[in-house]
Amino acid sequence: MTQPPQAAGPRRAPTMADVAQRAGVSHQTVSRVLSSHPNVRDSTRAEVQRAIEELGYRRNSSARALVTRRTLTLGVVACNPTLFGPASTLFGLEEAARDEGYMVSAVTLRRYTAKALEDAIDHLSDWGVEGIVVIVPHRAAVAALAELRLPFPVVTVEGGHAFPIPGVSVDQELGACLVTGHLLSGGHRTVWHVAGPPDWLEAEARVAGWRATLEEAGAEVPPPLVGDWTPLSGYRAGQELAGRVSARMSRHGNPHVSAVFVANDQMALGVMRAFREAGLSVPGQVAIAGFDDIPEAEFFAPPLTTVRQDFAAVGQASIRLLVSRVGAGPDSSDERVVIEPRLIVRSSSTPS
Repeated sequence: MTQPPQAAGPRRAPTMADVAQRAGVSHQTVSRVLSSHPNVRDSTRAEVQRAIEELGYRRNSSARALVTRRTLTLGVVACNPTLFGPASTLFGLEEAARDEGYMVSAVTLRRYTAKALEDAIDHLSDWGVEGIVVIVPHRAAVAALAELRLPFPVVTVEGGHAFPIPGVSVDQELGACLVTGHLLSGGHRTVWHVAGPPDWLEAEARVAGWRATLEEAGAEVPPPLVGDWTPLSGYRAGQELAGRVSARMSRHGNPHVSAVFVANDQMALGVMRAFREAGLSVPGQVAIAGFDDIPEAEFFAPPLTTVRQDFAAVGQASIRLLVSRVGAGPDSSDERVVIEPRLIVRSSSTPS
């Protein structure tokens, strides 16, 4: 009687010895190929690579880490990752790390506290990361980070320049100067501003650039309205501004509204809706500009003038800066890289 075929057990993962046998070389030669050692003939290297592909061999990263004391893993701590800026920065960091041969282990924080930041760094340290990038948009976060004594290098993104920590940032103040100057060039007496949360370093820098440009032009500086980066907060600010559009001067003596710089594109969307509901035309009665150049900005009605941040460049610069410090210790120099933004002019600020 024929016995039924037995079910195959789980397939054993191929080992380095299997690769060596298939390629007809020694175990040491396979190891040299995997580590990109120069003393391997091209023909031998090709045979080993062919054997790796045929067998589906995957290198054991844990074993490699024990031998080399390297994990080739970088950590990232990101605050408010649901917002466009931090999310785009995180994506840029992961892409850049892969290009450098590193994996990324990320911890995201919806709300920042000093304890949450310390816990996140401790978690990444337990995973054996070789360095950490911290996306720290809050002044208090950078202050807390500066107090920590860490066994590996740290690089900040948008952490400002008040603390001796290496970092990469977009020139937020320059971006605000560019967009405010553009609106003034349209003949407006002044430019109103819907700012981001006051505890955010980026919001502070954008307010500073807006204010400096108005003062340099001899224009009045109206009181900024404060939002929280969301369309809803922009909508509420837009409702408040709409009542000032038709009047030459508000009851508080502030100039009427004919141009608005909004600190991010999501809030600008809310402002535009409030104006539309009030029967105001953009840019006919009020010119509007935002900041970030989110993918949807050019599809707003009308398309939104804004400031573009190169998040891919931020990611690349941050990873390069961190990798250059891996092995150099946590006390290496506090180099900073600043990336210039670009003004993108669309029809929300320029009547046709």
